[in-house]
Amino acid sequence: MTQRAAVIMAAGQGTRMKSPLPKVLHRVGGRAMLDLAIDAAQAAGCSRVVVVCGTHSPAVAEHVRKRLGDSAVAIQDPPLGTAHAVLAAREALADFEGDVLVSNADCPLLGPDDIVSLFEAGADLTVLGFEATEPGLYGRLIRDSTGRLDRIVEARDATDEEKAERVCYAGIMAAPATKLFPWLAQVGNANSKGEYYLTEVVAVANRAGANVAVRIADETAVMPADNQTDLAAAEAVFQQDRRAALMAQGVSMVAPQTVFLSWDTQVAGGAVLEPNIVFGPGVTVEGGATIRAFTHLEGCVVRAGAIVGPYARLRPGADIGEEAHIGNFVEVKKVKVGKGAKANHLAYLGDGSIGAKANIGAGTIFCNYDGFDKFETHVGEGAFVGSNSSLVAPVTVGAGAYTGSGSVITKDVAPDALALERGVQTEKPGWAARFRAMKLARKGAK
Repeated sequence: MTQRAAVIMAAGQGTRMKSPLPKVLHRVGGRAMLDLAIDAAQAAGCSRVVVVCGTHSPAVAEHVRKRLGDSAVAIQDPPLGTAHAVLAAREALADFEGDVLVSNADCPLLGPDDIVSLFEAGADLTVLGFEATEPGLYGRLIRDSTGRLDRIVEARDATDEEKAERVCYAGIMAAPATKLFPWLAQVGNANSKGEYYLTEVVAVANRAGANVAVRIADETAVMPADNQTDLAAAEAVFQQDRRAALMAQGVSMVAPQTVFLSWDTQVAGGAVLEPNIVFGPGVTVEGGATIRAFTHLEGCVVRAGAIVGPYARLRPGADIGEEAHIGNFVEVKKVKVGKGAKANHLAYLGDGSIGAKANIGAGTIFCNYDGFDKFETHVGEGAFVGSNSSLVAPVTVGAGAYTGSGSVITKDVAPDALALERGVQTEKPGWAARFRAMKLARKGAK
């Protein structure tokens, strides 16, 4: 197979987002749009990716360097149009002779299949189009009787006949590097803005006698996210598609429109998702598990038969074992919970482990932080932690041990022992009656 590379344009100002965060770093499905564009290119077989960045958004270039390295960053300075942007990547691909995809970092729903269709078209230049519901200001793809792309016409320059064309330009194309960059170098800037437009490469390629083809994608796959409204629309499509895919795999959702998934959420068939659940990145739910209403999950694993929620929060590192129960208002962070263990209500469990079939009483706190460092708490198999217990880490409660309710446990508890830590209870007969009488007398005197 011919080698493949991608040039992803991310140098736009993004002013319509009206946000201090660069446009392409806004998230869809919990992942930056730029990362989604890179993901799609790599999934389509692009072994090399170059991202064209602007000097106005150093955070974008830094984001690319962290993921792909310095060689993946090309700087467009000054910004002189889309063709000029792609040419900024020429040096980074100087030794590359395969096929090159040109795509946009603000097109979060573009999938690898649509990219592959460009590479496999068998043409010298292949342009991605879509049939627009409302063509409006989109450039029109004008093809001849054989289906070859003759030209791209901007809406403001189109005749009435050309405006009737509903197949529009998606801003995405592919061509061999040995042809693409020389063609781009021939694009002129004889227009009102004095910029070099990528669309003009079609005319250059046609003058060279090239075979210029079109491939059609679904409109939603190429929808851009230029502003907050567009971003929300892309998120809605993303969520709808992911929910449908999970239900097709056997996941039960009684109110799917209230379940919000992340780009990498994995839920196996047979799992049940109740209403109003939010999945952050990095969550795996095995078959047979139930996630109850109003639960938030991130960076965690929920194993078969476990029940989580309602109103639970699983943070990164939580590993909820088979048939374990994590109930209402329980927060779990970086704790491995054993098979059949239970923490049914009102607890914070941070850093450590809970053995199989252990019981964590209401109001239990793993006191894991001293203001500087984190320490671990380990509760053994079959142990019983009484309600309102504070386990001050580092500490271990042995297998089968009990802690009395209200205890502050600061030392390890031996297996099968009972640990109590309470002050002596004293009683003052008649105190409450005298107290009430005093208060009433003072109130009456005012």
